[in-house]
Amino acid sequence: MMAILLSLAGTVIGLGAGFWIHGFVERRRINSSKRIAGRIVGTARKEAEALRSEATLKARDAFFEARASFELETREERSELRKLESRLLQREEVLDRRFQAMETRAAELDALASTLEAREQGLAVEQASLRDLRAEGEAAIARAGRLSVEEARREILDRAEIETRYEAARRMKRVEEEIRAEVEKNAKRILSLAMSRYAGEYVIERTVSVVHLPSDEMKGRIIGREGRNIRALEAATGIDVIIDETPESVVLSGFDPLRREVAKIALERLVQDGRIHPARIEEVVEKVKREIDTAVREAGEQATFDVGVHDVHPDLIKLIGRLRYRTSYTQNQYQHALEVAYLNGIIASELGLDVKEAKRAGLLHDLGKAIDHEVEGPHALIGADLAKKYGESLEVVQAIAGHHDVEPPTLLAVITQASDALSGARPGARKQLLENYVQRLRDIEATALKFPGVENAYAIQAGRELRVIVNSDRLSDEEAYLLSRDIARRIEKEMTYPGQIKVTVIRETRAVEIAK
Repeated sequence: MMAILLSLAGTVIGLGAGFWIHGFVERRRINSSKRIAGRIVGTARKEAEALRSEATLKARDAFFEARASFELETREERSELRKLESRLLQREEVLDRRFQAMETRAAELDALASTLEAREQGLAVEQASLRDLRAEGEAAIARAGRLSVEEARREILDRAEIETRYEAARRMKRVEEEIRAEVEKNAKRILSLAMSRYAGEYVIERTVSVVHLPSDEMKGRIIGREGRNIRALEAATGIDVIIDETPESVVLSGFDPLRREVAKIALERLVQDGRIHPARIEEVVEKVKREIDTAVREAGEQATFDVGVHDVHPDLIKLIGRLRYRTSYTQNQYQHALEVAYLNGIIASELGLDVKEAKRAGLLHDLGKAIDHEVEGPHALIGADLAKKYGESLEVVQAIAGHHDVEPPTLLAVITQASDALSGARPGARKQLLENYVQRLRDIEATALKFPGVENAYAIQAGRELRVIVNSDRLSDEEAYLLSRDIARRIEKEMTYPGQIKVTVIRETRAVEIAK
């Protein structure tokens, strides 16, 4: 019995030990499997992370390549659009020229139709006259049987005299019409020849100039602390300085091209130098004004040299150079004077006149426009007075004075008038609206300058503001206030303008001392 029990106990113990060993082995196998699975999962995660990074890099490269390709295509499309726009503008100009040619042709056809209609009416009148003459002849034959020989002879002679006078008048009229047509034909031939032989450029002036800056930070230096630099520049030049959101640029606005050029050159030098403060601004502006005066004289000398006109008074040469900064209906007067001089020479050579004298009259014909804002009167008479004062010949003086008259006094004046019209009739050479606008600004400034104590007056903001600089020694602050009201009332009374005009009177006291 005991043996059996021992045998059963051994069996149970063996079974337990076997189960324990089997569990232990299974647990080690499971743990090993978990470790292997962990390593596989870690490796897979690393590979997935590497694949994701590689995919991200590839996607980023593809994005940059796509953006570069898109920008390249965009630039090419913009270039094509600009070329297309240029071609469209050229086609538009061609169509405009064709339209003008068609209008000219239509006018010629209308004139021809009018001539034919007049001729038909003349033929009808002549036919009626012939019928009347025939009836009178038949009546005369009927009366001849009742007249004596002497009476018949006298009646025949009277009839012959009447018919001869009628025929002579008719032929004189025809000859006169033929001569008039021949003269007009020759005049058109000479003008067309002059236009074809001279093909100069024409300049369109605007009322703004743009100064490019190295960076937008320079705008703050131009404005200065509390705006003192920009106020000093505007006061020294009389030009409105516009600083807006336009990147790396400043706009100078003013109707006077000479002032605008001074402001542009001065601002460019200040930006290049970097020292921008009121004293430096005034110094640079004064220096630029002196340089512009030299450039004006050189431009006048160059004009006389190009045209071939010599022995011109130095003061007239300077006035010719000033025309470089003057416009009329947006046409540059310096270029206009050269064009008129060349055209005058060509027409004079066709007519057998003095070519040098014709060129001289053409170059000086608009001389009065250089100072017409300073002297009262028409620019033609002002220019004639200047030419006479500085020793020009009587023919040149008469041509200058008469180039705008309805009936010019001399043949040279007629030629100058025709050349002036040819130069001004170029497509786009002139524009009435801008000239009226500029004249209104000049009148506004002139109105303020009439008051005592006013040193300078500048119309800015497209004529919406008038800045008046007064002498601080002659006017007090209270008088400056009253002056602004008086100027505003005078402008309201004497001028016509759109909107409102702000009158700003500036009275400044300066104390200057030099440290030695």
